[in-house]
Amino acid sequence: MNRKILIIEDDPDIAQLITMHVDEAGYEAIHADNGEQGLLEFAASSPDLLVLDLMLPGIDGLEVCKQVRKQNERIPILMLTAKSTELDRVLGLELGADDYLTKPFSVVELMARIKALLRRVDALSESHKPQQSPTLFKFDKLTIDTARHKVESPKGKVELTAREFDLLVYLASSPGHVFSRAQLLDGVWGYDHDGYEHTVNTHINRLRIKIEDDPAKPEYVQTVWGVGYKFGES
Repeated sequence: MNRKILIIEDDPDIAQLITMHVDEAGYEAIHADNGEQGLLEFAASSPDLLVLDLMLPGIDGLEVCKQVRKQNERIPILMLTAKSTELDRVLGLELGADDYLTKPFSVVELMARIKALLRRVDALSESHKPQQSPTLFKFDKLTIDTARHKVESPKGKVELTAREFDLLVYLASSPGHVFSRAQLLDGVWGYDHDGYEHTVNTHINRLRIKIEDDPAKPEYVQTVWGVGYKFGES
């Protein structure tokens, strides 16, 4: 069965271009040209990935992202933004988008991002196979179960996006090791993301809000000033 990719984009030329390349790559493209229609298509078609333009008529992309995340924490969301909307990009990432591209973008890069996001979904599905033994990380009040994609923190059960979970596991796998933002981009995002280090900052902030007892004084996801981030050794 072909993977379904929902494209919510109001510019007909861009939508047609994305749809054509998505179809050529062997996926099933579903298009909606506004936020309201996009949410209806999302509910009706249960897509495997969402390509979401932020500047939409009616319900904008930020609200679509927010509503989609309420229904599905794990579906990969790739945002399309204008270069002048830095604040919107940050807000989109805060609301749960996994990645973004600025317009104009390379179709080759767009497809590389889509394939990378879907590979992470496949890797997560592999971890759910019953023949695999659960891999548990336990740190005081924090428990990470990679086989079941579950996290328990001082705040109780935590719902993470696929990217947030990957980032947490990546850090927790090497307690005390300091990773630069570039290293985290390469290790977690899996492809060249040069110039997008603030994407890491945004995901780190979301992780802290979700897993730390006091996000302002993180016990687990710690900053090493001037270098990057590490997972607490205690």
